[in-house]
Amino acid sequence: MCGIAGAIGSHDAHDQEVIVRRMTTVMAHRGPDATGVWSAPQCTLGHCRLSIIDLSRAADQPFHSTDGSLSVVFNGEIYNYRALRERLLALGHAFRTAGDTEVLLAAYRQWGTAFLDELEGMFAFALYDARDGSILLARDRMGIKPLYYHRTPQHFLFASELRALLATGLVPRRLDPAAVVDHLRYQTVHAPRTLVQDVHMLEAGHAMLFTGTATRAWRWYDPVKAMDPAVGRMPLDQVHAGVRERLTHAVEKRLVADVPFGAFLSGGIDSSVVVGLMARISNAPVHTFSVIFDEEKFSEERYARMVADRFRTEHTPIRLRPDDMLRLLPEALAAMDHPSADGPNTYVVSKVTKEAGITMVLSGLGGDEVFAGYPVFARSMALWKRRWATVMPAGLRGAMGDMAAALRPGITSTKMAELLRARSFRVRDTYPVSRVTFTDRDIAHLVVLRELPENAVHRITAALLDAPDATDLPLLSQVSLAELATYLQNVLLRDTDQMSMAHALEVRVPFLDHALVEFVLGVNDVQKYPHTPKKLLTDAMGDLLPHEVVHRSKMGFTLPWEIWMRGELRGMCEGAIGRLDAHALFRNGAVPALWERFLRHDPGVNWSRLWSLVVLGDWIERHGFGEEA
Repeated sequence: MCGIAGAIGSHDAHDQEVIVRRMTTVMAHRGPDATGVWSAPQCTLGHCRLSIIDLSRAADQPFHSTDGSLSVVFNGEIYNYRALRERLLALGHAFRTAGDTEVLLAAYRQWGTAFLDELEGMFAFALYDARDGSILLARDRMGIKPLYYHRTPQHFLFASELRALLATGLVPRRLDPAAVVDHLRYQTVHAPRTLVQDVHMLEAGHAMLFTGTATRAWRWYDPVKAMDPAVGRMPLDQVHAGVRERLTHAVEKRLVADVPFGAFLSGGIDSSVVVGLMARISNAPVHTFSVIFDEEKFSEERYARMVADRFRTEHTPIRLRPDDMLRLLPEALAAMDHPSADGPNTYVVSKVTKEAGITMVLSGLGGDEVFAGYPVFARSMALWKRRWATVMPAGLRGAMGDMAAALRPGITSTKMAELLRARSFRVRDTYPVSRVTFTDRDIAHLVVLRELPENAVHRITAALLDAPDATDLPLLSQVSLAELATYLQNVLLRDTDQMSMAHALEVRVPFLDHALVEFVLGVNDVQKYPHTPKKLLTDAMGDLLPHEVVHRSKMGFTLPWEIWMRGELRGMCEGAIGRLDAHALFRNGAVPALWERFLRHDPGVNWSRLWSLVVLGDWIERHGFGEEA
C-alpha cells in the first residue's frame, strides 16, 4: 500500500522532478518507509512506500525491469502474485525480488495490457514502457485504490490523492459546479468527476494508455459480463458451498503479509465472519480492534467481545468518549483528501490500530452491498411489488406524496414523495432517490445555477442496468450493482483509503473479491433474501458465528453528532456554513437559513444533511478555493 505520482509532458526533467517531489511530499503519510523519484525523457514517476510484502530495499519503487525498458509505480497488493510468479517462471522470466511489483512488470511483458485480467487484488498503478514511450494507468476491478489525474495540452499529472495534484501549483483551484451539486445530492462526487474542475478520477475497472500524442481509455472489467448466469439455477446447498468456498479463499489470499496484521471487529455479521475465517486459517492468534462506547445504546462491545472470545483473538477495545472524538476531529478533517461526512469514524479506529503496531487489517466492508444487508434492498423490493401504482399519472402521484410530506414533515416523507414522482419503480429509477441527501428541489434553493446538472447516480445506474447483459439480473443484484458502483466506490472505499492511509495502515476487503462478487450477483432473490437481510451469508457460513451475533439487530457506527453540532461544535459548524454562504455558487443566506432551521429542531432538517455541508465548507476553506464559482 503506497502513494504514487507522476508527470508527463513538455517540462524538462528537472522541472518534472520538482513537480513530482511536491506530490510525494504531500503524500508522505501514505508511505513512510521509502520515497523514490525517477525520470525519463518527458516522464517522471514518484512513489511513497508502505512496505507490506518483501520489506527489502530491492523492492522499493519506482521499480524497473532488469533491462530498464519497463518502470512502474504501484499502490496496492496483487494477491495471486505467487501463482503468477510460478507461471511466469515456467515461461522463462527471472526474478530478483520476492514481492508482487516485479511480478506485475513481468506479467505486462508477457501478456501486454491483457495482463490486467490475470491480476487478483486491489491496485492503482502507472507503468512506463520505454520501448514506445507509453504509460499505462489502471485501477482494480472494484475501485478499492484511487487514482486522480489532470490533463492539459502541456502536461499530464496523476497521483493517489487529489491534494497531491493541487500541491503542484499547476492545477487551478476552481470548483466544478456540477460536482458540487453531486456532493449536495449524495455527500460525495462520483467518478470520473471530482470537486476540482479539470481533475478527474480514473473509474474502477478502467485503464488509460497515454502515448504523448493520443490517449485511449477503456473499461477492462465489467462484473455483469464476468458473472455466471447459471448460478441462479443452482440448488441452495450448492450456492451455500460456493459462497463459503469463495469467501474462505478471499480471506486466505489476503493474509499474505510480512508485517503484523489484524482485523476491524464491530461485532456485526460481516466483520465477525472475516475474523472467524481468519482464526480458522491463521496459525497465530488474530489481533482484533473494535470501537466501544460508555453509552450502551451506541456500543457493540458485548457482541465484539463474544466473537473475540469465541475465536480467541488478541482483542483491543477502543473506548471512544465524546471528548476523544471532539479532540481528534480537527485531525480527521485535516486528513480528508475529499470531504466526507463519515470519515472521522474510520480515522479514529485506524489511528488506534496503527498505534498498536499493526500495519495491515482486514475489514468486513462490502458485505452489506454484496449480500443485500441495507434497507435500500428491502425498499427496492417493496417498490417493485407496488409497481402497479405507476399506472397513475406522475403528477397525481407527486401531489399525493407532497400531501403526505406536509402532514408528516421529515426526511423519510420527503424522500417518499420523490419516489412517488419516479418515472417507474424499476431499480434504475428508484435507487438514485433512495440514496439522495438533498433533493433537487432543495438544491435549487441552495445554489445559483439556472439548471441543475445530470444526476450522476441516475446516469451510472441507468448505464449499468440498461445494458443488454443486465436485463435479466435478479432485482437484488441490480441494487447490488448500483451500490457497488456508487455508494461503495465513491463514499465507503474513498473514506477507508484516505482515513486509513492517513496513518499508513493498509485495509483489505475480502467481501470485494471479484470471484465472490460475481458469484453472488448470479444468485436469485429468493435464495439471497428469503425473508431477512444477509441470510444467504449466515446460512452459508453454518455454525461459524454465535447465534446471538447472527440474530442481533443491526447497529450503525453512531455518535451523538446532533448534540455536538448544537453544542461543542457549534462555532466550527457556523464558520464552515459561513464560508459556503460567501461562495458565489451558493445563494446568499440559503445555507445559514437551513442551519437556523436545524437549530430550531425542524424535523425537515436532520443533522446528517447539515454535517455534510459543514464538512464541504471546511474542505473548501482548507484547500484554498475561495469564493469564485
